[in-house]
Amino acid sequence: METFSRRDLLKTSLLAPAVAAAATGLGPIGMAMPKPEESSDQLPAKQPAASPTPGGGRERLLLDFGWRFHFGHANDPERDFGFGNGRSGSFQKTGGFLPAGELAFDDGDWRALDLPHDWAIELEFKNDPALMNKGYYPLGKNYPATSVGWYRRVFEIPAADEGKRITIEFDGAYRETMVVFNGFYIGRHSGGYDPFSFDVTDFATVGGRNVLLVRVDATSSDGWFYEGAGIYRHAWLVKTTPVHVKKWGTRVASKVSGNDATLTVRTEVANDGKKNEEARVVSTILDPKGNAVGKAATQPKPIGVRGEEEFEQQIVVNRPELWSLEERNLYKLVTEVRTGGEVVDRYETLFGIRSIEVTADRGLLLNGKPVKVKGTCNHQDHAGVGAALPDAIQYYRVRKLQEMGCNGLRTSHNPPTSELLDACDELGMLVFDETRMMSSNPEGLSQFADLVRRDRNHPSVFMWSMGNEESQANTNTGLNILTAMKAVAAELDGTRPVSIAPIGAIGVGGLVECDVMGYNYMDPGAEEYHKAHPDKPVIGTETVSAVCTRGKYITDPEKGFVGSYDPWTTTGRASAVGWWSFCNSKPWLSGGFIWTGFDYRGEPSPNDWPNISSQYGIIDTCGFPKDSFFYYQSWWTPKQVLHVFPHWNWPGYEGKKIAVWVYSNCDKVELLVNGQSQGVQEIKKDLHAAWTVTYAPGAIEARGYKADKVVMTEKRETTGAPAKLVMTSDRSDVAADGEDVAMFAVEVRDAHDRIVPETDNEVTFKISGEGKLIGTGNGDPTEHTPDKGTSRKAFSGYCMGIVQSLKTAGSITVEATSPGLAPATVAIQAKSVTLRPQVAQWERDIPQGSGITGLWRPAPGAAAATGILSFLMGGGTMVFTFHQNGGTLTGQAEGVSGGFFGRGDAPLEIEQGTVSGDEVTFKAGNNTFKGSLKNGQLELERSVEIPFRFGAPAEEKADRPAIGPPPDGTDPSFNIPKGMRSVPTMQLVLRRAQR
Repeated sequence: METFSRRDLLKTSLLAPAVAAAATGLGPIGMAMPKPEESSDQLPAKQPAASPTPGGGRERLLLDFGWRFHFGHANDPERDFGFGNGRSGSFQKTGGFLPAGELAFDDGDWRALDLPHDWAIELEFKNDPALMNKGYYPLGKNYPATSVGWYRRVFEIPAADEGKRITIEFDGAYRETMVVFNGFYIGRHSGGYDPFSFDVTDFATVGGRNVLLVRVDATSSDGWFYEGAGIYRHAWLVKTTPVHVKKWGTRVASKVSGNDATLTVRTEVANDGKKNEEARVVSTILDPKGNAVGKAATQPKPIGVRGEEEFEQQIVVNRPELWSLEERNLYKLVTEVRTGGEVVDRYETLFGIRSIEVTADRGLLLNGKPVKVKGTCNHQDHAGVGAALPDAIQYYRVRKLQEMGCNGLRTSHNPPTSELLDACDELGMLVFDETRMMSSNPEGLSQFADLVRRDRNHPSVFMWSMGNEESQANTNTGLNILTAMKAVAAELDGTRPVSIAPIGAIGVGGLVECDVMGYNYMDPGAEEYHKAHPDKPVIGTETVSAVCTRGKYITDPEKGFVGSYDPWTTTGRASAVGWWSFCNSKPWLSGGFIWTGFDYRGEPSPNDWPNISSQYGIIDTCGFPKDSFFYYQSWWTPKQVLHVFPHWNWPGYEGKKIAVWVYSNCDKVELLVNGQSQGVQEIKKDLHAAWTVTYAPGAIEARGYKADKVVMTEKRETTGAPAKLVMTSDRSDVAADGEDVAMFAVEVRDAHDRIVPETDNEVTFKISGEGKLIGTGNGDPTEHTPDKGTSRKAFSGYCMGIVQSLKTAGSITVEATSPGLAPATVAIQAKSVTLRPQVAQWERDIPQGSGITGLWRPAPGAAAATGILSFLMGGGTMVFTFHQNGGTLTGQAEGVSGGFFGRGDAPLEIEQGTVSGDEVTFKAGNNTFKGSLKNGQLELERSVEIPFRFGAPAEEKADRPAIGPPPDGTDPSFNIPKGMRSVPTMQLVLRRAQR
């Protein structure tokens, strides 16, 4: 094939006339994309003002809706949309990074979806031991076809935004992210959990359409557990004036004394404009009811170009309403930045007023009162959705933990999504906020700094975690690292202690830097440490596990199940009673965090395949409680509890001994088997009751006594065969915002309305009305059914469907069916709400009319420009919008102005367009198209007018030496292809398109 490089042309004097021609209109270099006359999806009526803080010049718009997705490839550039093929685009020049980043690119075969999105949960399981910790999902270098994903979003930026700073924010993407905007490479981010953003102001088309292209590479790993893949948290489009509050640029520290609270407010203001500015900050404090209770204004400060300044203020709030676990009072700081007497930015920050102290003798003090941390560690995934949790599921999970009395959450082992912290602020849950990378390298310190800056105003966050089970933390090197990390927390916050979840040690090496000494699975060691260091606060950073399969009471490694009885120990993971009875008897111990609250995908333990999930949780992956849930509920809540297990369906075990346990906080419990009393047992503090009985079908009954009176009873009966489904929803209504979700729990019951404990009936979910099914689950750690299907087998009597609202108010009806069983139907309401500010979805207009009116694209497999033709004419995709009116053809052509002459995604008006019978002719820029309509396709010849010509070959002279210089008038720098000494042409076949 003839080759012709960009360098070839630059070596000649042809460059000057080419640039001159481009500047005079032959090419659209620098041409903006005008907004065409076409429709786009608009937000519903009663949409909020464009800015959540009107008049302040700031908008933060949700960028979750209207994306397109396609798998790439980690090893093959041709299957990765040309990325890395080395032929053209990419990093070679500014702009034109990849065809997929152009507006004209045909993404019709890309899947439409909304964020958050986790593609890993959609993959089929693969029995590869190397994938065990990832839950056996095919991710990594050995699975290149499912480890890279591309996301594409087109949106408009109004002309009114001229002069604003435009930033795209990602709350989290797993794991290596590359961002391309309007064909320009913007940057990369490494790390799967920390938020990141890019200022794209210089590359934005204000008053027109913009293309955001994101490549996410999940071949690498942060952890040893399921982590998901893709843009699995929210994305945002943020607009500010040049002078504005920096991202996470406010800090409110409160000091409570008597009946007053003194707030120290620090505000970071940046000037990203083109001239020096003088700015002042006005801060207003609103109480939980929205009343102004404090205000302060600073003196003006000069801020240079690309500079920033910090402003500090003191504000006293009288008789503050404190934030606590019981009263979750949230204040709001409204920050106004003023220049020249005008408000140029308004920034809002929620915070709580409260005091936190971790002491060596009384443990944690919240507002001066001791609070024992009854905590759980939790990973971020959930059944049905993987790592891409809608916000409502964060609240669901926190509420489910609170049902058993949990008041603390450790974000194992990574920065959480901010919506989880919102839920903890609003519902009352203490948070031990953990970073992913324990390191003092630039990336590690940056991740930790971002965590502290983002989360420092959340009252639920009471302590920073600098890492998890890092053996280097126990060394002198760890001392260097943790000293640097602690300094970051002190500089950026200074109001909370730091700690770390250590491995195999307490108080050695770098661990001495911890303000609160943590320990993992070392209760006796913690007590010895406290005796030796009575002045040092101590907390159990990781303590104990449930280690069982919900509804299973026989440990069967072959099936992958672990029995639900809690063996006694105070040192290992397996004893709820052992750990809590120890912890609760030590007033100096601040409490601890159980491993884990919820089961999670990956790290299957104690069994590998077919297990794909851990079994450490007190609650399964759906939110269905295990038996140990009721042990904690007995001793962590004031609720009266009586829970007896196991179930009483044991065919083949007649006459054999079965242990029956009761978790209760009653004074005494009596057990009856088929009406015969097995005795009464006193319930001692933090313990449980247990009997060994002979099995016979029928029923076991527990009776709970208070003051010698029966106050509660609970039965387990031998059930009949499955007969019907019973379904409940956790909510009676949801917001019709396209984001909210409800959880639909299905139970398999017999004809007497008893839950059948051992059954695997397949349940199918059908949704009608204003909602959609986004996932299913059942808590079975060995289940390989896809989470994104419509059916799920019941496991130990239960399964679940997750239903998300659409953006239209109305009824959502969910029907659950199973062959041979009576179905169940539940209806909830999707209520009309004001949508939070969001970027409107954009769709290309498809003209309707006679003749060839419509949208046209090159037919699949049609020859594309290559070599010098690609260089001169562009090798990207094209799209034509035709309007035929009789013999006149108008419209636009996109993607025809690429190559050397300009930006390929700028639309060009169709000129001199005619249609005569089947013959079609038109011009667009420096392109001429001629051809005809044949069999529903347009077969065209495309020619491009270039502003120069290659000279004719010099005549060969008879006396020219066989070995010597080339003939005069030739240039040996070029190997000119045939036909390139005149107007270059290529054949083009178009067919109708729908996108």
